[in-house]
Amino acid sequence: MPHLALYTFGVLKTPLADPAPLTREFYDIGEAVYRKISQHPGYLAHAEAADGDRGVLFEADWGTWGEFAVPTWYAKGRARETTALAATLSLWTDLRPAFDAVYGGLHREALNRRYDWFERTGHPNYVFWWVSDGVTPTWQDGVSRLEHLHEHGPAPHAFTFHDSFAPDGTPTRIKGIGPKSDQVR
Repeated sequence: MPHLALYTFGVLKTPLADPAPLTREFYDIGEAVYRKISQHPGYLAHAEAADGDRGVLFEADWGTWGEFAVPTWYAKGRARETTALAATLSLWTDLRPAFDAVYGGLHREALNRRYDWFERTGHPNYVFWWVSDGVTPTWQDGVSRLEHLHEHGPAPHAFTFHDSFAPDGTPTRIKGIGPKSDQVR
């Protein structure tokens, strides 16, 4: 049975190493969100660095998730002191559980604050695609899918909640998921 891969990417207003209260708040909320999401029905796994060190993204050992990569439009730093991005890579059983986790509870609260922390880039900030059972998506997979989504729009190769596809590539619409329902209020 295929699994749903989700890659998210955002450019932060300040570097991860910034000691300002807003950066600290982003970290604290992020940790709480991940704890909650990891308990959500339908959640399978997410990429974690072997050493678990914050702010070390490019140098970290990500194991089977591959070498850390970012979209071509990311133009900020790559060193610990200058990195200003947040990215996630996760696996889900299906669209409905991912939707419920993203647009519910603590994560929804964080989404409502996203413009406090993230720049508006004009690029998509997430992408889905299906992977075969037993396949672990890589960071580079996520980047290439996000860039494909930006350049070509939604397709079975790279899609969003708005325009989603079933594992066989046919367009799908799940009740409660669509252009009106997945907007954060």
